[in-house]
Amino acid sequence: MTIASLLAPITGKPGPVRLERAQDWMQGRTLYGGASALVAYTAARRAFPDLPVLRAAQIGFIAPVSEEIEVSAQIVRQGRNVTQVRSEIHTENGTALTALWLFADERDPNGVEPARRPDDWPGPPSQAEVAMKEEAPSFIRNNFEIRYGQTRDGDHGATIRRWARLTEDHGLDPVSKLILMGDVMPPGAMRIMQRMGPISSINWSFNLLDPASQSAHGWYLAENASQHADSGYSSERLRMWDADGRQVLDGLQCVAVFG
Repeated sequence: MTIASLLAPITGKPGPVRLERAQDWMQGRTLYGGASALVAYTAARRAFPDLPVLRAAQIGFIAPVSEEIEVSAQIVRQGRNVTQVRSEIHTENGTALTALWLFADERDPNGVEPARRPDDWPGPPSQAEVAMKEEAPSFIRNNFEIRYGQTRDGDHGATIRRWARLTEDHGLDPVSKLILMGDVMPPGAMRIMQRMGPISSINWSFNLLDPASQSAHGWYLAENASQHADSGYSSERLRMWDADGRQVLDGLQCVAVFG
């Protein structure tokens, strides 16, 4: 199940790639969003290994990502502190994923406003009940441990909050781990669907608040909350906190809600 096997063929050079372990990370007919984003990020990082740390990204999930792909990465602009890189995944049917990565050196802060943890912060994950054990997609059951991060039977509106960690450390650097885990929760709109039906992430934009995050025992609290759902789409806010309550990721996503 190791993610390293999935990423091994990504050399940073443009051209065809076969993802040998893609089946371990499939969500329906496409690679799970966090895994496909990590493939694109790895292509950018290996193409340009001297880049500073990742600060933000904008990702478009355009079409299913399969085992047979082509990857590319190019520098869009390189400034004194900030470098923007575009990487793409192509299949035989065209572009499947496009991503714009923002790499930037740290600067002396001119004003500080720390992110706040939720007022209803749950207890530690060690005391939380296991969640999504049977009904979860196979890629979650095989690669993640999920526990409740909110009361199980309470009315939480269109918000889903869970503790999550990888079942294997995979030897990932902190940024790669956050990308892989950042899209693990289903959209909050699932809680308010009137009829069960498929859902599909269309894009994902996020800022990394702590690119060096090393949360205790690998646990992160992940939250997906629908800010507005109508006309078959949901605008979702995606956030992640480490085990001590420090927010490490802040994101937005558009989700198509079918059925």
